[in-house]
Amino acid sequence: MTRLSRDDVAKAVDRADDVTIAQIIGIGATAEELTEAQAWLANDEPMINDLRPLAQGRVRELVDILSELEEEEDGVEPRSASAPGN
Repeated sequence: MTRLSRDDVAKAVDRADDVTIAQIIGIGATAEELTEAQAWLANDEPMINDLRPLAQGRVRELVDILSELEEEEDGVEPRSASAPGN
């Protein structure tokens, strides 16, 4: 399994900015892990119904990063930024 390059991430993640790309590369993710994370975001209910274990490790980190990116695109502040006291 090969780690992702900047070009790999830019092609796979629409509208990914440089910070998001750096985060994804920084965790040492592979193309397979990125694909699995994207599948979880798009189809979490069917994956749970197939009794697949919840995303863990780097896949979980990718789900979190991609979720934040989606929230920003939708105009919703990321959860950590909207917490009381921040």
